[in-house]
Order: sequence, then C-alpha cells, then structure tokens
Amino acid sequence: MVIKVFIASSSGSTAVRNLEYCIKKQQQDIMGFLTVNKIDFEECDIVTSEDNRKWMRENVPEDFRPTTGVPLPPQIFNEEQYCGNYEAFFDAREEHAVYAFLGLTAPPGSKEAEALARQEQQ
Repeated sequence: MVIKVFIASSSGSTAVRNLEYCIKKQQQDIMGFLTVNKIDFEECDIVTSEDNRKWMRENVPEDFRPTTGVPLPPQIFNEEQYCGNYEAFFDAREEHAVYAFLGLTAPPGSKEAEALARQEQQ
C-alpha cells in the first residue's frame, strides 16, 4: 500500500501568499510526520502534473469537498482510498490514531498499538 500525499509546490500568485504559506506548513507537517515514523509515501504535486490535480479533485468524496470551489491540498490517500485532509490528519495524530486513519496497521510498541491493545483487553 502506498500513501499518497497530494501537495501544491507553488501557486505562483502573490494574491494567495497567506493561503500558500498555510498549505505549505500543513504539507510539511504531514510529510515530516510520515518521514519520522518511517511510513512510505508518495508526494503527488498538483502544480507540476495536471494528471495529479485532476485525479485528486475527482477522488475526494463529495461529502469531503468544500461547499464552494475545489478541494485544496494537502489531501491524503492510501492507494485510491481517501483518508482525509490536513484537519482529519491532525485530529488522528492528536488521538494517536494516524495508522488507522491511513488504513495501516500500527507497529508494535507505538502509542496507537498500545491503545488498541488496551481496548481489546476491556
């Protein structure tokens, strides 16, 4: 299984610098977490690849799209299964449930695996 993180490398527009800065921080947060935790992922840039942009926009489920406009990066998928956006990732991280969020098995010894073991004992 390959985790795909859809990102935007640059907008090129000075009108959206604040939004771009926020998106970049979110992207860095996700990719940094995945790297530190040795979770393999593929970075899919929607700026340099029209195919990536089209695929991301078409595969974010209707329930998770903004009411106006199009879904913005970062968006996370496990292969073709939608996992969520930055806010959903952040919530999963806060709850020590990132592996479940990503559709992966938590490694032994992780906080998430320990929490699952405690739940099974109850």
